[in-house]
Amino acid sequence: MRVLFMSTPVSTHFAPSIPLGWALRAAGHEVLVAGQPDIIGTAHGAGLNTAVVGEYFDALEPLTSGLPEGKRPIEVGHTRVKDGHWEAVNKIWLIHCRYMVSQYLALAREWKPDLIVADPLEFSALIVGGMLGIPTVNRRWGVDPAGFPGQEMARRTMGTMLGRLGLDGLPRPAMVLDPCPPSLQVPEAPPSQGMRYIPFNGTGTLPDWAKDKPRGRQRVCVTFGRLTAALNGLPLFRAVAEAAGELDDVETVLTLEPEFQAALGPVPPSVRVVDPAPLNLFLDTCDAVVHHGGASSTLTAAAFGLPQLVLPGITDTFVVADRVEAVGAGRKLDEARTQNDPAQIRDALRAVLDSPSYAEGAARLREEMATMATPAQLVPVLEELAG
Repeated sequence: MRVLFMSTPVSTHFAPSIPLGWALRAAGHEVLVAGQPDIIGTAHGAGLNTAVVGEYFDALEPLTSGLPEGKRPIEVGHTRVKDGHWEAVNKIWLIHCRYMVSQYLALAREWKPDLIVADPLEFSALIVGGMLGIPTVNRRWGVDPAGFPGQEMARRTMGTMLGRLGLDGLPRPAMVLDPCPPSLQVPEAPPSQGMRYIPFNGTGTLPDWAKDKPRGRQRVCVTFGRLTAALNGLPLFRAVAEAAGELDDVETVLTLEPEFQAALGPVPPSVRVVDPAPLNLFLDTCDAVVHHGGASSTLTAAAFGLPQLVLPGITDTFVVADRVEAVGAGRKLDEARTQNDPAQIRDALRAVLDSPSYAEGAARLREEMATMATPAQLVPVLEELAG
């Protein structure tokens, strides 16, 4: 069986496909990842073959252009998508599809896949599958309030283009795979087939410090990712470091790219600033995670059964924070004034570490994830779907 993976040009949108790609390869199937250069490095880092389609896209450019100097997106007050209205966010993927679909179609005609797997916002995959009669599977990346509204928006607005391509409308996926545990997913998400999230946060080396957890102290991992730092986020890092430094019995590991470490400045003695390393290498030494609401951070923390403190900053990360708090697996601070106040961060972190209810909520989430079908167990399902 030949399986073509497609993805919007955002590495975090593609990454949850990687374990499924491994499972298909291990079962003897051919896998090809087609995408713009933005995701090619992520695929190569996971050992998957690729085909480059198109040019660099930089989907995050709208977030960085026009951002006032020294201000994070949350501080300019327009980053939370309210009441499920995702039109402004998803419009970029409608435009993207119009430019990319012919290139993906040419590749699919040449490579002749039996099955297509893509994230929900890569509308080209559904179009290519519909035109060529190839079953197309959507694979969510985690808590997903945007994918299904995006597809409905495409159905409302792309009729003329789809008609020119010989389609009555945007085809629907033959199956939706979801690595997010059902209790954590937004309630309005359409039905899906669960697929256990397998933590993979890139390749790396087990850090020496991971083996040296001080006895009698809890360890907190703070991981906001490069994007948060790049979006004027170093003051947030400093506020969290100051807050964590006030907790006498806690060691804090704060991951930060080397290019930003000098600008971060001094931190309390109990805070260790380290280069990023794959979370799945060391979260088993931690007691809680502080993060920005990214899909990988959220689901990896959940897979390790760790309570979470979520400080969101852009679009769907606010929804992730809502859901983590709703299932009792952690707390959120989702306003600029609370994120800028070390005292409030300290109190929230203390509660996450000390409250049995958060530990219990995180344990429930981990157990729920463990019951979900593994990517390997879903390979026969995909084989049958592809005929």
